[in-house]
Amino acid sequence: QPGIHSRLIFESLDQQTVVKHVFLLRKDALVCNDCYCNEFSSKCAACGKTSLVQGGVTYRDEPWHKECFLCTACKVQLAGQPFTTRGEDPYCVKCFSNLYAQKCSACDKPITGFGEGKYISFEERQWHQPCFKCSECSVSLVGAGFFPDGTKIFCKSCNAK
Repeated sequence: QPGIHSRLIFESLDQQTVVKHVFLLRKDALVCNDCYCNEFSSKCAACGKTSLVQGGVTYRDEPWHKECFLCTACKVQLAGQPFTTRGEDPYCVKCFSNLYAQKCSACDKPITGFGEGKYISFEERQWHQPCFKCSECSVSLVGAGFFPDGTKIFCKSCNAK
């Protein structure tokens, strides 16, 4: 059988005998450590090489080397930091925000559910809560009535002008 070894390989160094290869017993056969790992250990979902139990990542019930678990867009390592997904693909928060998040109608920055994620949505537009202000006097419109006019929004006082 491939990977099954029937003898130990020794090497003599300075009057000492040392084991050159480590073998494991598998079903009454000796298997070298490298072959055992290649045949019986779980494989990294990204690179297909033997995955390490310690220091690895489990994503979608599959093992990954932490070095292989990367943002789909920028390739930054995701192990140990917040990330999100789109479909099956993992993304760092920055890339996901830039690629897929809605943009605030006032500041044009991404609106995400990370950190201060409260926002206001009206028709096809969204605003960060702090950005939801009257286009004329800059008073906050959060929890107040407002009047849309094209791309601008107005408080009751400014709309009456």
